[in-house]
Amino acid sequence: MAPKWRELADKLAEEIRRGEQGKYPPGEQLPQIRELVDQGEGSKSTVHQAYKALEAEGLVTSSRGHGTVVREQVPLKRLGTARYDKAKWRDSDEVAFIADRVASGRGYRRNEQTQTVSRVEAPPLVAAAHGLPEGAEVYARARVVKEGAQPTHTLTSYYRPEHVEGTRIVDPTPGPAGRGGGFKVLYDAGYEIDHMKEEIFARAPSSDEVKLLQLPPGEPVVELHRTTYTASGTVVEFAIGVHAASRFAWEYDFKVPDSAKGEKGQ
Repeated sequence: MAPKWRELADKLAEEIRRGEQGKYPPGEQLPQIRELVDQGEGSKSTVHQAYKALEAEGLVTSSRGHGTVVREQVPLKRLGTARYDKAKWRDSDEVAFIADRVASGRGYRRNEQTQTVSRVEAPPLVAAAHGLPEGAEVYARARVVKEGAQPTHTLTSYYRPEHVEGTRIVDPTPGPAGRGGGFKVLYDAGYEIDHMKEEIFARAPSSDEVKLLQLPPGEPVVELHRTTYTASGTVVEFAIGVHAASRFAWEYDFKVPDSAKGEKGQ
């Protein structure tokens, strides 16, 4: 026979997996441990072990002050190239994280992106990306993006001071950097983005990232490195993002290149 805590975990998991039709839809807080004890579901230790099992299986998150909350089971669609469509931010106000929410059919509020801005000595990776000497200063614009109360990812963009000094990018007001966000600010300053390179890899999170992103035990993160260029090849932004792996589905839609055709045409 399965132990009592396993039976309780399976019972709760069944309701959670039913989604909106279940007793515990996404975002719902599970009862306090004492409540289930009083309902005859087992001892305090039994309920605690059941909750820990649900957390290890990625069905809930537990944090001080928030209790045990059912996780969103459908990941956000993180668009690839389409999220940077110039028409979204240049002609409208659909910055990248909002473009992902729209594509996923999910709601959003602009203040779900917080930020801090500081002028710092460029870390070696940032200095190399910008072609700067060691010890050079850059602006670091660090954001935490949430969906409701749940953090989804962090993103820190690094800029050369001469590109952004005096612009909205260095304004620490929470939310995107004004209408159209940072890319629109660069565009208005004469630095129109033309192409970018993204590198992604999975890794184990640090203890600080586990706390900040409210990660369940054992969940990895996906780290993103984004280098943004003008048509002339000037790097105008280098960004490092850290994403909770289970909260995103990465999607890329692109034309398949044929370099042989290019060679024949020369």
